[in-house]
Amino acid sequence: MGLLDKLKKRKEKRESEEKQHQEQQFQQDLSQKTDSQIRPGGVFMIQLLMKEKYEMPSNERFIEILSKHLGKVEQYGSRKAGVKFAAHDYISEMKDASIPVTLMISDCEEFVRDSIDAFRRSQMWDCMSDRDRILSECKYQIFANDMLGGGLPARKRANMLMDYLEALVELYPQCEAVYNLNSGKLILADDIRKNEIPGVDRFIRYAVNVRFFNVQGTEDSVVDTLGLSLLYIEDLQYHFRDMDPNWVVNHAYNLASYLLNNEKPMKDGDTIDGIRNGMIVQDIQWKCQYEDALIQPARIVMDVCMGEYAAGNRD
Repeated sequence: MGLLDKLKKRKEKRESEEKQHQEQQFQQDLSQKTDSQIRPGGVFMIQLLMKEKYEMPSNERFIEILSKHLGKVEQYGSRKAGVKFAAHDYISEMKDASIPVTLMISDCEEFVRDSIDAFRRSQMWDCMSDRDRILSECKYQIFANDMLGGGLPARKRANMLMDYLEALVELYPQCEAVYNLNSGKLILADDIRKNEIPGVDRFIRYAVNVRFFNVQGTEDSVVDTLGLSLLYIEDLQYHFRDMDPNWVVNHAYNLASYLLNNEKPMKDGDTIDGIRNGMIVQDIQWKCQYEDALIQPARIVMDVCMGEYAAGNRD
């Protein structure tokens, strides 16, 4: 697995953010056993955040931009509470039928900042320096989601969702940032508009959140992912000590990209390349196994046992 330069974190910036993060303390909470936002194959859900209220584009404008990014689309139903489009180039294979994926876009409505709790705000690493400004200045939101997307193959759905995302930030030029409800990730809309990431790696960059936690009272750290389960790929978890967390974060992004690009699920006991001096190397192999997540939300994750750097009990 090669390093993805576009997914690297700037070490100095992240170390500053980690110091600030360490001052916050959160309680582990795995009491909620089901969460619709992380259900495997579930609905993709985002909020487009903006400072001013924005009128819905015309049907003609919707069709123009969505077709440019997604191929043939067809609007159906009324515009009373938003718009719906059938994406005819993306057919979801259900048990008893083959149905086009539906793309839904709401009216512009008030954004309630308190709907995002402090725990989720603490993991908005991709725009931590802009987080408070965005969440305080943006008073309005547009909610967008897909329906039946879970019936698509992983790579096809990942590309469709990112084409959809790129269409949305073009349709709404006033959009300041995009908040992903599935992963808790906050991304500047202009970063998406730059189109710097190719193919399915856009999903890893814009829809998968790699989180970082210090375990209070120990020298342990946890890095995990949220967002992969939408594509029926198990989220990742690293429980470790004595290694630079930036290296582990980069490894998690690389492994997530590898799993999505190869569409090959991992099995208990599989091994992956480890890290030496920040580089992914083949002569170090780390064993992986399915475990219950250490950090909420409750779910099954693929735990990466980091050899001499591993923390915790994996018996």
